Amino acid sequence: MPAVRLRAVRKVYNTGGGEVTALAGLTVDFPHGGFAAIMGPSGSGKSTLLQCAAGLDRPTSGEVYLGRTPLASLSETGLTRLRRERVGFIFQAFNLLPFLSAERNVALPLLLAGRRPRNEQTTSALAALGLGGRAHHRPAELSGGQQQRVAVARALVTRPEVLFADEPTGNLDSTTGRGVLELLRSIVDSHAQTVVMVTHDPFAASYADRVLFLRDGALAGELTGPTPQLVAERMAALEVTP
Repeated sequence: MPAVRLRAVRKVYNTGGGEVTALAGLTVDFPHGGFAAIMGPSGSGKSTLLQCAAGLDRPTSGEVYLGRTPLASLSETGLTRLRRERVGFIFQAFNLLPFLSAERNVALPLLLAGRRPRNEQTTSALAALGLGGRAHHRPAELSGGQQQRVAVARALVTRPEVLFADEPTGNLDSTTGRGVLELLRSIVDSHAQTVVMVTHDPFAASYADRVLFLRDGALAGELTGPTPQLVAERMAALEVTP
């Protein structure tokens, strides 16, 4: 059973100028313990795929499953509970609360789920990411890379089935970004975590097991064992192919 399944998923947005099809009947599986990168030109449907797969948005038609759970069967309350308890998120902008310490930011998903976090849960999550001495620092007292590591710890503290990452290195310099990518790679290899990452960067995509290429809301190819050069070549070909 894959960690996430999409079956003939369509997403159509109604705009002032008419309808825009963001996903055009997409079918794809994300296996347990895998690291997948999603790439494509601007407007290809990358972010929409991530949002539908994570239960942040509902598709117009088709089916999305997290494990054996069909997301269409869940109410808005059920979707909220699923996102809190079974899914983790990392965003480009970190999304840390500036008035909370690193430790309290990590504890936030547990608090929102109505669970009292134990000190060892948050401190061990931070320590595992090399932030054991930064538990009581607020985001403004941390570097960009440290803030993103806090965001990773926050995403993992509930032990989610799937970790979704939307341009997780987009606001980081190359050295700091490499550290975050190595961290994601290590949690896949060491803990069989499932990671699905949207990125525009061939170097970032090279850390994944497989790269899915989208164009016009449809799957336009797949690459396993990616390297930055191979990914860049596929992206270049995708952008010039009519």
